[in-house]
Amino acid sequence: MDWLEVLNRIEAGEGRMTEFKTGVGDLSAIGKAICAFANTEGGVLILGIDDDQNIVGVQEGAEKVQERLTSFLQTGCSAPVSAQGGKHQDPKGWVHWLEVPKQRGFEPLRYKGRVWVRRERSSGEPSPTELQELYNAFGYILTEERSIQAGTSSDIDLLRFRAYLQKLGLDTEEDPQPEDEDDLRNRGVLTEIGGALHPTLYGVLAFGKAPQSYPQTQNFRVDCVAYEGQDRASSVLQVAEITGCIDEQVERAIGWFAGLGRFESYQDLIRKDRPLLPRPAVREALVNTVAHRDYAIIGSKILFEVFSDRVDVTSPGGLPNHMSVASVRAGAHPRSRNELLANYMLALGFMEKRGRGWLVMRKTMREFNGTEPEIAQDEGRSYVRITFQLDPIEG
Repeated sequence: MDWLEVLNRIEAGEGRMTEFKTGVGDLSAIGKAICAFANTEGGVLILGIDDDQNIVGVQEGAEKVQERLTSFLQTGCSAPVSAQGGKHQDPKGWVHWLEVPKQRGFEPLRYKGRVWVRRERSSGEPSPTELQELYNAFGYILTEERSIQAGTSSDIDLLRFRAYLQKLGLDTEEDPQPEDEDDLRNRGVLTEIGGALHPTLYGVLAFGKAPQSYPQTQNFRVDCVAYEGQDRASSVLQVAEITGCIDEQVERAIGWFAGLGRFESYQDLIRKDRPLLPRPAVREALVNTVAHRDYAIIGSKILFEVFSDRVDVTSPGGLPNHMSVASVRAGAHPRSRNELLANYMLALGFMEKRGRGWLVMRKTMREFNGTEPEIAQDEGRSYVRITFQLDPIEG
């Protein structure tokens, strides 16, 4: 970009792909703009221009400014930025500019640990929906076989992995045994990227020591909330964030639910305790959400919500592989979105037989209080929700 093109930008004013700054300052405003341009459509940052499109010149020496900008492009953001720079000495002072291209890589650029995007004439942080779209645009769609590059092979709990192999009926003691890293790689727990081994999403969620400790996985949990009334505007009685491997999430969420209490009824003088819901129904719903949720939606959690009249279990993403609500109700052959995770839960005994989940929930609820579970999917396929009615007489 030459000086004439820069003058044309100045004359046109600030916009989605142009921003003015009077100087370099502490680089924070510049960092946000560079990050936002790189994450959106690219753009030009021009220094030495005020908000009224007047040339005021940068007060610092030209060479010092160029050095600061060059250094920042290399180390100021989460990855180096390959921007083209230039400068021009106007009678009113030096004008510097950076032509920032759209970033290419596995994930969006970050400045001070935060993602920034360009909106009209300003830079701001993306909403959860925008952030997900941004990750998808960068090709960072997280599936169970995708690597978690912030992790290493030491993040995998070998005892859990070996216990799983034993569940599969494999002998983990008799020699010869494969090397641990070879075994983990062969079974999809680790994958090699650039000569280094990193855990896959499957590996982290099934065998990870701290599954929610990575930026991409921190929301892969179950959020439990009990409300006093029939909607989210009601007073909150109890909350819990359930983390861990997916089988641990199921067990801990069931334990939280059991701790909410039980119905009491009397037949003559004999008291009879009755759970809020039958454990098999709750278990099936939670197992299906952790095994089949859309892990490409990184900003959403599974919601386990208890209201005064019902229990909702909400899973991020639509039904897998174009299944419909009608086919689920009919007990159609399952189509797993996350085959490795589903097989993991099957081997651990959390799933009885593939495809029976809805049938088990329906039968159990009919026998329990004469109701049937409900399943709904929003039009945008952003969530699936299973609803259980609490006891209509004692609830």
